[in-house]
Amino acid sequence: MSSLLREAGAEVVSLPQGETLSLDAVYTHDASLSTDFGIVLMYPGKKNRIPEARAHGDFYERIGVPVLGEIRPSGTTEAGDIVWIDSKTLLIGRGYRTTASGIEQVRNLLAPKGIDVLSAPLPYGTGPSACLHLMSLMSMLDERTILVDMPWLAVETVELLQGRGFRLIEIDYSERDTLACNVLSLGKGRLVALEENKHTNHRLRTAGFDVRTFPGSELCINGAGGPTCLTRPLLRR
Repeated sequence: MSSLLREAGAEVVSLPQGETLSLDAVYTHDASLSTDFGIVLMYPGKKNRIPEARAHGDFYERIGVPVLGEIRPSGTTEAGDIVWIDSKTLLIGRGYRTTASGIEQVRNLLAPKGIDVLSAPLPYGTGPSACLHLMSLMSMLDERTILVDMPWLAVETVELLQGRGFRLIEIDYSERDTLACNVLSLGKGRLVALEENKHTNHRLRTAGFDVRTFPGSELCINGAGGPTCLTRPLLRR
């Protein structure tokens, strides 16, 4: 996947290994949130991932990226539940990994900056032990297009997106378990997706996107973390 990112012109920086980090740390998206005002360090709902936020904070300090604030217990947040639907609106999924208290802390940090923080209820799914993030159910493809797992989104979330005029492309539901909805946008119509999801990828290409793929059978599908989960974008040009 790193080669696909570099080919697209991205600078790829690896998070250093650390003794406090578990295998989950490979999904670097979840432990911190990028904003125009600095990074917000998360407090993950999965206990073994809590040290990741501090590791991210130390890394940002070394490379000169400012930290705006951090989420503290008893609130929990994971950035896989957080989607920028435009530059002034943050949609946050409320479920087992991201709680109402955590969302309120994010709101308190960003509301003074003019950011509207909205809460979106998540479904029970297969239960609290599963990793079901909002980004498991929707991926921003460009400023006006979202890939969605429609039946698993709450009615109010679908109505919010439709009311704001987004074009919604539905995944092929036979590919739900192979993370079809987890697609990374590189800008200018370019996407990174898992090669296993051939039907969904065909829909995206038919919709005019340039879809680049890599095999996800080991790192992604087995660990329930796709292309977006493997990256923590810091700056988009």
